[in-house]
Amino acid sequence: MAAFTDLPIPDVALHGALSQLRARGPDGEGVWRENGVTLGHRRLAILDLDPRAAQPMHSACGRYVIAFNGEIYNFRALRDELLAAGGSFRTQSDTEVLLELFAREGVAMLPKLHGMFAFVIWDRHTQRGFAARDPYGIKPLYVAKVEGGVLLASQVKALMATGLVANAADVEGQAGFWLLGSVPEPQTWYRDIRAIPAGHYAWIEHNAISATTCWQDIGAAWRNTSPQPLPDDAVQARVRAALRESVARHLVADVPVGVFLSGGIDSGALAGLMVEAGARDLQGITIAYDEFAGSHEDEAPVAAAIAAHYGIQHHVRRVGRDEFLADLPRIRAAMDQPSIDGINTWYASKAVAELGLKVVVSGVGGDELFQGYQSFHQLPRLVRRWRGLSALPGIRWLGSKAGQWQAQRSGNARWRHAANWMQTIEGAWWLRRGLFAPDDVSELTAGMADGAKFDPAQSVHAMTGTLPRDPRLALGQIESMTYMRNQLLRDSDWASMDHSVELRTPLVDAYLLQQLQPLLGNFSRFPNKRLLANAPAKPLPESIIQRKKTGFGIPVARWLADAGIAANDGSRGWAVEVAR
Repeated sequence: MAAFTDLPIPDVALHGALSQLRARGPDGEGVWRENGVTLGHRRLAILDLDPRAAQPMHSACGRYVIAFNGEIYNFRALRDELLAAGGSFRTQSDTEVLLELFAREGVAMLPKLHGMFAFVIWDRHTQRGFAARDPYGIKPLYVAKVEGGVLLASQVKALMATGLVANAADVEGQAGFWLLGSVPEPQTWYRDIRAIPAGHYAWIEHNAISATTCWQDIGAAWRNTSPQPLPDDAVQARVRAALRESVARHLVADVPVGVFLSGGIDSGALAGLMVEAGARDLQGITIAYDEFAGSHEDEAPVAAAIAAHYGIQHHVRRVGRDEFLADLPRIRAAMDQPSIDGINTWYASKAVAELGLKVVVSGVGGDELFQGYQSFHQLPRLVRRWRGLSALPGIRWLGSKAGQWQAQRSGNARWRHAANWMQTIEGAWWLRRGLFAPDDVSELTAGMADGAKFDPAQSVHAMTGTLPRDPRLALGQIESMTYMRNQLLRDSDWASMDHSVELRTPLVDAYLLQQLQPLLGNFSRFPNKRLLANAPAKPLPESIIQRKKTGFGIPVARWLADAGIAANDGSRGWAVEVAR
């Protein structure tokens, strides 16, 4: 929490924000104030557990003060460089390394940081603040405009808990939720709160925040990939080396690290790589549901087989309807902004906390990086074929009629646009990912948005920037900068932190992406994410590689319908419920 205001932020407002952030940092609270500047911090102790590493932290020279959320995985190497240059340290924390690096290099330090982070640094000499966020946007950072200044925090709800931010709706943010199931950054649910975009920084001066500046755009990895065909063995070897390095980085901690273990390739391969990297007494956590018992959706037996394959401890945590309904008020309170996802991660994190763990590794990002979604195969073929058919007389008309019939049959108006949207990869992606149709948005947002003006290609480009011509690479960029950024990563953050658990993502790592960029054009030759499955020295069994994808599902719609809370119509009914 940071405040830059004409008058000191009231104690009640500061207490409201820090109380809201308590679950994110139950191990300590710190506050520093000076001349209208307030930095507050809740600590989750992962590195250097000693109280000397608490925040807000001052630099050795006393000029800079920092409030930092996240982890810098290469902090020990950076620390050694600073020591060689004459620096000195009082702690063994990454926070102090980050602070001292900024004191020496300023903005130029950002590309050196390997990790997930959002932080604010105050320069007491120049009376300027600096705020920055990691390239993928793993850690959130929000800015609220208030009378006489600005507030920054890791949660939208923490900013609202100050009582200083107007409770006014953000038209674009709420419309974005109804379209895709999550609020697209930089918008939020509220008019006066914005996200500092992923990979951006900003300056705070005279109690106002500057326009943000992009310091790293992950989209460049896909759009600037040059075709470099390589032999399969060479691609596999370079991917294996990069993944091993990323996993080793993500194990840096002064507390034990567990792993979410589903029946899929992503978490299974990570478990194998963690064992290789030296993880001791590794514990894998799997969530299971009685409704799925004996079906393909039940991942517990498959996860148990993966745990046995790598010789790790395995814990199955079963969740039922009654527990979910009892937990629903807490889940909705923890959900920082409305989302149709995150419940499974919330329960997996609950299980991690019950085991006494504070850090867990997740396989999120594997599908986006290694082209694991069926859409990577289906949508390019669909667009190519539909473009060819559309040249025939009357086909577009027939397609429009078929779309109207499907819209009526399914109850989802977005199918009325199928004939037009399937002309482009962006439109086809929106047709597949969309929650409600733009036609419905005006009604759902009480007339705040005009569905008639909706252009899927324009909307996608607003979130991603320019796309590569290769449709599969384009989809990798789209998925990473929309669905993963605005939903998967955000949900992973609020759902895990509500249990005081830090969730780490070795497959969502800007340095890993930089290493793999020259290889991305080759990934289409490796179906079923074989590059990932074969990365451990002991590869995943073929039965796991060939197993039909189940996703990270949870029978929420059924539970809500049984309780008479929402219609049993999948994510649409859940979306209506969570947004109320």
